[in-house]
Amino acid sequence: MSIKRREFLLLMGGSAGALALGSLAGCDKVTKTPQPTAQLVNASFSFNPIKGSIPLQTDGFKPEQQKQHYNNFEVVDDLVLPSGFQYQVIATWGDKVGNSRFGYNNDYLSFIPINENEGYLSVNFEYISAVPWMQTYEQVIGKSLPFDEVKAVLKGQSSGKKEINAFALKDNDPVKAKIREICKEALLDQGLGIISIKKTSDGKWERTNSPADRRISGISGLEDKRYLKSTGPAVAVFKKKQGVGYIDKLGDRIIGTFANCAGGTTPWGTVLSAEENFQSQLPEPVYADGTSFDPGKRPFALDDEELYGQGNVLGLAANKYGWIVEIDPASPKDFGTKHTWLGRYRHEAVGVRVESGKPLAFYSGCDRRGGHIYKFVSSKKVNNPKDKANSKLLQQGMLYAAKFNPDGTGRWIPLKPDTAIQPELPSKVAGNLIRLPKGPAATSKQADKKQAQTKTSDFFDISKDEQVAQYKKKFKKLNDLYTGTAQEKQGAILIDAHYAANAVGATCTARPEDTEIAPNGDLYISFTSGSPDKEGGPDNRIFKGPNGETPYEYGWVMRLTENGNNPAATTFRWKMLAAGGEPSAGGFGFANPDNLLLDSKGNMWMVTDMSTSKMNNAVKTRTSDNDKPVSISGIFGNNALWYIPTSGQDAGKAFLFATGPMECEATGPCFTPDEQTMFLAIQHPGETHGVRKNKAVETREFIVTTTTGEEFLQTRQVPIGSNWPSKDPDAPPKPGVVVITKSNT
Repeated sequence: MSIKRREFLLLMGGSAGALALGSLAGCDKVTKTPQPTAQLVNASFSFNPIKGSIPLQTDGFKPEQQKQHYNNFEVVDDLVLPSGFQYQVIATWGDKVGNSRFGYNNDYLSFIPINENEGYLSVNFEYISAVPWMQTYEQVIGKSLPFDEVKAVLKGQSSGKKEINAFALKDNDPVKAKIREICKEALLDQGLGIISIKKTSDGKWERTNSPADRRISGISGLEDKRYLKSTGPAVAVFKKKQGVGYIDKLGDRIIGTFANCAGGTTPWGTVLSAEENFQSQLPEPVYADGTSFDPGKRPFALDDEELYGQGNVLGLAANKYGWIVEIDPASPKDFGTKHTWLGRYRHEAVGVRVESGKPLAFYSGCDRRGGHIYKFVSSKKVNNPKDKANSKLLQQGMLYAAKFNPDGTGRWIPLKPDTAIQPELPSKVAGNLIRLPKGPAATSKQADKKQAQTKTSDFFDISKDEQVAQYKKKFKKLNDLYTGTAQEKQGAILIDAHYAANAVGATCTARPEDTEIAPNGDLYISFTSGSPDKEGGPDNRIFKGPNGETPYEYGWVMRLTENGNNPAATTFRWKMLAAGGEPSAGGFGFANPDNLLLDSKGNMWMVTDMSTSKMNNAVKTRTSDNDKPVSISGIFGNNALWYIPTSGQDAGKAFLFATGPMECEATGPCFTPDEQTMFLAIQHPGETHGVRKNKAVETREFIVTTTTGEEFLQTRQVPIGSNWPSKDPDAPPKPGVVVITKSNT
């Protein structure tokens, strides 16, 4: 599956030219690393690629020079940019936003212009990194939380578990009050934020603190009555007075949004925010009627390194999370709407395709091992793409899940009651596991209620092909798996979208993390990792490494083309464009692609999402005692930002533009309309080790390869923890958003 540059260009169908960044002044010192002498990106956006941790085809060094230039490498706790570029910090965790604060782990960014040099920046806040958040909370926020008291209570439990069902505690229990205080603050630091910014006459950017600045957090509505709204078939389930499982009695009103990862922006100026890993806060499975498990099935947990189950103590209904939230940044009174026709699963991003005279098509992926690609198609057609009334088109349509065939074709399977049950065979999937809905219990209502109190799952783990045949004998259509009125059944299917998609045979994929629409209507999808886990894995026939390896850890970028270039098409074609991994093994030099950004010329920008636990781990050998390959993820260094031109002499090459601070992800890259300014989020610096103390550094050894495959030993200096963004000794690491510009000189 190794892609040559000519093949890449033909696949991308890009246009000539590369991105041009204008000449603006910045305010932050740029960290520089030794640069190769060759100018490799000869385009209007010209930069010398920075030197990364391993040899690349695009680093400017000949293979015979690579050992000399890479035998020592120093990792830097900073955002490292090419010579001539600088960054400016716009906002960091704890800064004031309206009557609240800038949240934690900023992710997707969307710039909505007001005029040429001013606009609203919408920011997602995904989750809490327990170690640095607890370690620095009091220092950054200016008040304390009862972490130690609650840890002591959990540590002293006779069960020996660090978990507790705080939801079941009496309201006057002081432990419940302490847990509630911690959870409210943790959920406050998630969700969305709107900040207004403008470019000053000297070329810098500043916040203007307009009346539109506000936070929509994980506790919006809990006490301030600023509930989120909801539309679509799942509302019929939300409004149930009685059901098999837990009902919060709020009807179509929803408390907050959290786990907000990537997203999308509509032509009419609204932002779509994707709720991803909500399952760490609440129980994900639901019953056949779409109602939630009891909050106690995801207890609250706290120790020195973990914090989860934040929705438990608040009694949040889990079926109201895992959706796409739409918000209008320009409307101060808009606190978000969850459109349930877009499905409930671990949303990572939204690819928005809006064309006059055609239905809307919104694409998204479920970021889990074995997750699916989905498409929503509206029932009605678009008249004016910039009309805010287009939001109403999200209230009626159909959700589809993708079926990829090994021959490069595919089809969209509708998630509706009359769709046939046709699960994929576990033998075709890495890890040999597919989870299927159990369907309605054949018991009385009283028995159902008792069952709802004791159940820990509502799916079957299918690991043998013969189990699929048995399942198909019992269930014929999705209609057989869900209960209620016609509207309630459709709502339950959407609420249970991942398991319903498994049941109808949607392809299990490799952690889809972004879905971006190219100017010609093609869909580009980043798949982060092909390794399986206890929840599932990807289809081995589709997701192969450059040399046919399965499973393959380092990820891919795929292009999907709708047949007839029709957003409402029911069939498509697909092709892998690029694979992660070492250049010597057929990879592009990056690992675990995440957010994609396509500029106006069709060139691709991409950030990576290597697991924090794997970054810069020493690689002293490449084979284990039993001659099996070992993980080499540590060689790829810190997460990074890459540039892949789609035309000209450099088409299909991956150029390293930036590397992030220690233990972070660089997320959510976006441009101003004139593409002279890039916004970038720096998420969870210091996630594993927290504050870097006394400039701590370790020396580690790595066996790396030249681009021609010759192994050599690299000695690498690795900072332990982070002090970004201040970079002062012992300073707290804080997630933040930066502006990247090119200097005048």
